[in-house]
Formats: sequence, structure tokens, C-alpha cells
Amino acid sequence: MKKVTIADVAAYANVSKSTVSQFLNKRFDYMGEDTKKRIELAIAELGYQPNIIARSLKQKSTKTIGVIVANILHGFSTQIIRAIEDYCHKEKFHVIVCNADDNSAKEKGYIDMLRAKQVDGIITFPTSENKDLYQELIDEKYPFVFMDRLVPEIDMDAVLLDNHQASQLAVDQFIASGYQKIAIISPPIQQPVTPRLERIAGYKAALANNGISYNKAYLASGDFSEMQQLIRNLLTLSDPPEAILALNDRILFEILQYIKNNHVRIPDELAIIGIDDVVFASFYRPALTTVAQPTFEMGKKAAQLLFRQIKNREVRMKANVYRFTPQLINRESC
Repeated sequence: MKKVTIADVAAYANVSKSTVSQFLNKRFDYMGEDTKKRIELAIAELGYQPNIIARSLKQKSTKTIGVIVANILHGFSTQIIRAIEDYCHKEKFHVIVCNADDNSAKEKGYIDMLRAKQVDGIITFPTSENKDLYQELIDEKYPFVFMDRLVPEIDMDAVLLDNHQASQLAVDQFIASGYQKIAIISPPIQQPVTPRLERIAGYKAALANNGISYNKAYLASGDFSEMQQLIRNLLTLSDPPEAILALNDRILFEILQYIKNNHVRIPDELAIIGIDDVVFASFYRPALTTVAQPTFEMGKKAAQLLFRQIKNREVRMKANVYRFTPQLINRESC
């Protein structure tokens, strides 16, 4: 079948092509209701579909952004994506989501792909190993925002949790509940992943603020494949911890799996607090004390920052880091 064009719609509605173009771009200032209805009818009757590629070239915008997450299995990541998508939907933009698996080569490949597709901007959970690429984006004034992480020497808009405070809230709650032997479990800390390093630093500072010496045996970190053994090693020390702070939701899952398999009683034998308010926290038994991130506010802020850059692309604006306040949700596991 012959593709329906703007000229076909204009002829059917008995208006000019420029009037149809104004209608498609929602410029109705000088357009009567009768004209709008005729064009709407013509589009419906003819089955007209706008040529998105042609419109993108003309407007220099694809009405699309990219979001590159470090690991889409994190509840935090999916909630951030939802908040960004909500904001973009209101702006009539689409979102392409990519999962980098904390792999710098994969992240670079996705950045290159998204730019080849001419997306209007990118929000990423950076790996920190693509510094030259990030700097190139800055030099080109390409709209770009960091989420959850910072990259040393890269001056980019970023949205993060106040990670020190998140650990402080957890440690203070443990101590208020009578626990002194407090451990923390983290994913690998060899890579400079901002929330991991900051939460561990906040944990150490919180112990010091409460007059408790840091015990290096109480810091466990490693890959998820070895997490069950790491938890076992921690809890079978000659002087084991009474409480554990899970650095994120996936660590919390691993701890809960160990507890189930080994019949550990919470909080009688082990107190737990997790950073990230998992969806089942309130109906798990006992209900889980967590430190919640304001994920929807953080995602919305990242989208706002990106759209500010998109709308002012030719202007190099000062980059800012926005820190959001965590909230302790006190339940029964501590």
C-alpha cells in the first residue's frame, strides 16, 4: 500500500500542508476547532503515521533518552527507572533502558549505541572507568547525568543518597537497641563504587562517634557467588557480631537466605538492618528494619537535571551534586 503523507492528509481535510504540520506539532494558537476536527478525521480515516525519523532530523530531537543502570536486579534501580519514565512521559519523551552489569566496556558500548541512535541525553550509574569518554561528553556539551555514583575528576551533574548518614542511622539504631558488636557486609570494594565506599566510611565514623572501636573482622565483602560462605565466616568467628548492616538490598537477600537455611532467629540471635527498603520488609516476619532511599524523588531530580541540559544544550552550566536524605524505618529486626 502507498504510504499516506502529510499532503494526503491536507488534501483530505482541505487545508494546507503547513496547517497539518502545525497540528502534528500541537501548535493550535491560530487554529479553529473545525479545522482541528477535520485534520483529526483525515488522520483517522487515512491511517496516517508520522515519519518519526524525518521529524527527528528536522527538529534535531528524537524525543528519547537513555538510562544505563549498573544492575537492573536492584530494586533501587527499577524504582529509579520508573521515576525517570514517569517524568519523561509527561514531557512526551521515550526511555531506552540498558543494563551494564557494572562492566565498563558494556557501559561504553551502550553509550556509543545510544549516541548513534541520537538520543537527546543519557542518565547513567557510572562505572568510573570511562573517564575519557565522560570528559568527551562534557566537552561536547552532551546532556548527561550521573546517578548514585560520582567519578573522580569528572565534573558532571549527579544525584546520590547521603550515604554517610544512611550508615549513621543504622548504627545509631543498633546501639540504641543495645548492640555493640556490629558488622557490615558489602559487595566487592576493590572498584571505587561510591555508595559502597561511602557507606563503609559512614559505618566506621558512626562507630567512632559512639565510642566503639572498628573491628576489621566485622567488615565482609565479596562477590555474590561467595556471599553465603562470607556470612558463615562472619557468624562463626570466635567473637561473632550481634548485628549486621546489609549495605544494599541484594546483600540483605543473601543474609535472609543464610538465616533461613541455618535457622537463625531474628533479632534474638542476630539483629539486621538493610539499606534499601525492600518491598517485602513490612510483611516479612519479623518485619525488617531498613534505611530507605527516596528513590522516586532521586529519579525525578535526575530527569529534571537532564532536561535542563537538553533545553540549554549550547550553554555549559555549572555541574552540581545533589544529596538526598535517607529515612530509617524502624520495624522488628533490630
